[in-house]
Amino acid sequence: MTKFKLLILFLLLLSNISFGQNCTCEKDFRWVKKTFEENDAGFQYTLEIKGKQAYETHSKLFLQKVKNIKQSEECTKLLYEWLTFFRAGHIGIRKVEKSNLTTPIKQNKPNSNWEIINTPSNEFENYLNNKKEADYEGIWEAEPYKIGIKRVGQLYVGFIIETTAENWKQGEVKFKFDDKKGTYFLRDKSAENFTVIKAVGKNYLQLGRFLLNRLYPKYETAKSITTFIKSISTEKPYSEEINSTTLLLRIPSFDGSQKKDIDSVILANKSKILKTENLIIDLRNNGGGSDESYKEIIPFIYTNPIREVGVEMLSTKLNNQRMLDFINKPEWSFDEERKKTAKTSYDTLEKHLGSFVNLNNTKISIQKLDTVYPFPKNVGIIIHKGNGSTTEQFLLAAKQSKKVKLFGTTTFGALDISNMNFVKSPCNEFELGYCLSKSFRIPNMAIDSKGIQPDYFLEDEIEEYNWVDYVTKILAQK
Repeated sequence: MTKFKLLILFLLLLSNISFGQNCTCEKDFRWVKKTFEENDAGFQYTLEIKGKQAYETHSKLFLQKVKNIKQSEECTKLLYEWLTFFRAGHIGIRKVEKSNLTTPIKQNKPNSNWEIINTPSNEFENYLNNKKEADYEGIWEAEPYKIGIKRVGQLYVGFIIETTAENWKQGEVKFKFDDKKGTYFLRDKSAENFTVIKAVGKNYLQLGRFLLNRLYPKYETAKSITTFIKSISTEKPYSEEINSTTLLLRIPSFDGSQKKDIDSVILANKSKILKTENLIIDLRNNGGGSDESYKEIIPFIYTNPIREVGVEMLSTKLNNQRMLDFINKPEWSFDEERKKTAKTSYDTLEKHLGSFVNLNNTKISIQKLDTVYPFPKNVGIIIHKGNGSTTEQFLLAAKQSKKVKLFGTTTFGALDISNMNFVKSPCNEFELGYCLSKSFRIPNMAIDSKGIQPDYFLEDEIEEYNWVDYVTKILAQK
């Protein structure tokens, strides 16, 4: 059975409206608490680690908080905060989309008191022309905005020069930041704080989750930076030749929807991969998805049988319903063989309600392939804290190959408690995300909250945009 593992952080908040007559935050909290306690595969494991008393204290504190909440957005935040007691990944609260409701963007009022920077474009360009050193000041682009950044006192202030966004006007302040933190105003002018402030070369600037491209004055950009920007900006996999002996394979996601694209890139470059000495697989920001998505990569890096530790499923009426969904709901697209497997699994689980069930009858499975390709000879996989779930599952398999070394920083650590399931709240306002399975790696080789460490730790002294160059040099030495 395919394991669908999603790296969380799905905190998709409900719109800021009051609860209906029969819905309160306290009722929502009690439902979330009861549902999680009875069905989450990691609930008891967390209690064994943190203690029952700590959990009871945590829950009593949140019960008092939710009693005073009147807005659904505030409630959703608190429900998610309560969930974080258990783990950082594979938990979630996400909005139930309602097709008959729309939330229009707030329109900017004519008499708005929004802060304005009155600096005509030509004057600002003249000012920039007289600067001797490159810093954050300049004209930048973050679609659909053309933004000027000017130093005002101890702050850098970004203001609108041009935009097609109806809610923003020329001169209005889009963001502010100093050397440690800042605030970015979103499309609807709500505020988002950030602490990541990082120049990528001279022409790119990262503010939190936003990446700005310098328009003026423009400086020469190193190839390593161009490669890096392309890499972190892409939503689709691609392959690129670094040099005559090194090929780059960029996989931004293992989501099930990306499988066809991943397979297509691999098929199109198969002959090239099998003739190239070194292969770099860049997985930065790949938060996981489906195990099926990396299936076609394994043969290129394989050298010896791959051992995979299995999972056990927590059997409850609610959890077992997903097996029936596999059979009956068309969105899962199960063929007849997989439907038959799901029905057999359902029957087995129903016979052991309240218990963990190993559906594979073995704790360890071994994957053996007939062919070990001579090329690529060396494989470097780039990882960091943005990797979790299925991506970590891939790394556990990949690092068993004699060809493979991991480069970067420790991964997120969200794999042991997995197979996420989402169920709707009684008032149909949101869905609770929890997990159905627990890995047999627990407790002797736990990944959750620890992550997977690289073979080569790329510390802060090596800028992230230079990681591909660094890996290229190391692989060339082997």
